[in-house]
Amino acid sequence: MTKENIADWFRSLQDRICLALEDIDREAKFESDIWERPGGGGGHTRVIRNGNVFEKGGVNFSAVWGDTPDTILNALKLEKSDFFATGVSIVIHPNSPKVPIIHMNVRYFEMGNGVWWFGGGIDLTPIYIVRNDARFFHQTLKNTCDKFNPEFYPNFKTWADDYFYIRHRKETRGIGGIFFDHLKASELFTKEQRFEFVKAVGETFVPAYSEIVNRHKHESFTPEEKQWQLLRRGRYVEFNLVYDKGTKFGLDTDGRVESILMSLPLLASWDYNTSVKPDSEEEFTLQNLKKEIDWV
Repeated sequence: MTKENIADWFRSLQDRICLALEDIDREAKFESDIWERPGGGGGHTRVIRNGNVFEKGGVNFSAVWGDTPDTILNALKLEKSDFFATGVSIVIHPNSPKVPIIHMNVRYFEMGNGVWWFGGGIDLTPIYIVRNDARFFHQTLKNTCDKFNPEFYPNFKTWADDYFYIRHRKETRGIGGIFFDHLKASELFTKEQRFEFVKAVGETFVPAYSEIVNRHKHESFTPEEKQWQLLRRGRYVEFNLVYDKGTKFGLDTDGRVESILMSLPLLASWDYNTSVKPDSEEEFTLQNLKKEIDWV
């Protein structure tokens, strides 16, 4: 199994997910933008916008290489060497506040000195938390994880709870999901087995998200609910620009800015000193933007 094999699989995953999302939307088609990185490699950015269901979203593939920047070497305490990184990154912002934002990233990183690892995750950010949706989403992820190791889901869920946390707001970005990084060979797992797990996570995206979208895409919503969506999108922006490691890695490696910031919504809002009504759906959502909620 070579890095080229891994990149080819990620490229095929991008194709399948784009076709599935177009089928859900039934109106918009993905725009295609192939780009090259000056330092080595490039990618294929595919963006969907102004659709029947999806206001803006992107499914990005990249395979980049070159000299590892000192910022990365220092942050990860690695010896100087060249690098190769490939993966698929997805963020979807729907039109309706009743349909949640979703994010997924599956990736592989290796260096010329033999260092390598897999990383990734998938998480859901509802504008309005629906308990049954949260249970379904987490159970689907648990089923995928349990095929490989019963410890994966609880460990990776906790990792997601900690990672997707907006510290300055003291709230999670959404209902979480799973997050993992630096998955290497071990006594229990070969490199091939690690890749099989990453592939399984990638294949979980369509069945998990399509079910939830189809539950809610035809529901009506009010102007007030739309405004709440814009405020929650603002929280999403704050996390991605302040804390997200993928965003920082892309910028630190001179990645393509348009592709890196594809994760930001078309519209967002920041109101001053926002409050919610007692016993409202908005209050319920805020009460459940917490770590360590057992959704399954």
